[in-house]
Amino acid sequence: MADDKIGQLLDSLGVTADLDDGDMPVDAHVLLKVIKADGTVTLVKAVSESLDWLSAVGMLTAALHIENNGYTAARDED
Repeated sequence: MADDKIGQLLDSLGVTADLDDGDMPVDAHVLLKVIKADGTVTLVKAVSESLDWLSAVGMLTAALHIENNGYTAARDED
């Protein structure tokens, strides 16, 4: 099993992100649903090179929260 860059793959799947001008993505945590050659279905996790395990868990937890509750911008703290 080889580690492949997946930018073009994500493009071909129609993956987009809601980014504003000036936003600078610094890490990525990607979960792929893959159908293997034998027909079995599996999940494959991919992360950016700089993503440490603690940040990966935090991003996954945040993603689950957004999926379950929807996204709302945090209020500014005074």
